[in-house]
Amino acid sequence: MKGLVCLLLLLETFVCVVQHQVDGGLNENEISQQLRSEDGKQNPPQTDTLRDEASTDSQQTCEPSFPDIYAALRELTATVTEQKVNIRNLETQLREQQTFILEEMNKKNDEISNLTLGQVELRKENRDREIAFSAALVQSGGRNYIGPFTTGITLTYRNVFTNIGNAYNPVTGVFTAPLKGAYMFRVSVFGIGPTAATADIYKNEEHVVVARAYQPEQGLNSSNGVVLILEVGDVVYVRLSSGFRISDDQYNRNTFSGFLLFPLR
Repeated sequence: MKGLVCLLLLLETFVCVVQHQVDGGLNENEISQQLRSEDGKQNPPQTDTLRDEASTDSQQTCEPSFPDIYAALRELTATVTEQKVNIRNLETQLREQQTFILEEMNKKNDEISNLTLGQVELRKENRDREIAFSAALVQSGGRNYIGPFTTGITLTYRNVFTNIGNAYNPVTGVFTAPLKGAYMFRVSVFGIGPTAATADIYKNEEHVVVARAYQPEQGLNSSNGVVLILEVGDVVYVRLSSGFRISDDQYNRNTFSGFLLFPLR
């Protein structure tokens, strides 16, 4: 700013001098001639000397301002350069942070995808392990008597309440294990005296447990249950032994049920 002011002062001084020379040149010459005619040459060197001194003073006054401008410009340039470096550093840090965030997001997405796939597989596996059934002996109607027979028969529980996994066959009355595991089975039996009521649980062709009830008259009932370790393809069913009779009605007094407790490897 100082340099600009000095420059304006110099220009103003120069314009004034020129104008003075243009407008007042004749008067000065006439005066000079009159002075030379009367007294001889009068002090022209002094006028030049004064002008030189004025010019020198102006230069001395203005010259120190230009270095100040250059110094300010250099300082400003250095500041701008430093800011550019800081901006580049910030941009680099921002890109690094964005890269890090994207990588973390991709990791989380992969974890979520893996977790989702794992849940799907687990649900599928659990669905395969969902095995349970429950059925009654007769579907409807009044009292029905079954037996006695001269030989034992496999009871077919046709009134199916639940058959998750479809491991129980209501046509044959046989449960077939689809998985190796521990299974719980239960049978209930009802009859009318004096004939005893009995029902036996078989695994494959092996007798396991029996539910039996006897009294001379009126209704009689019993129940029993067992946990069996089955291999894939093993069968479980209920048999009515020869000479015994059971009875059922709409109250579903004779039932056969079972479910998978847990699978085994």
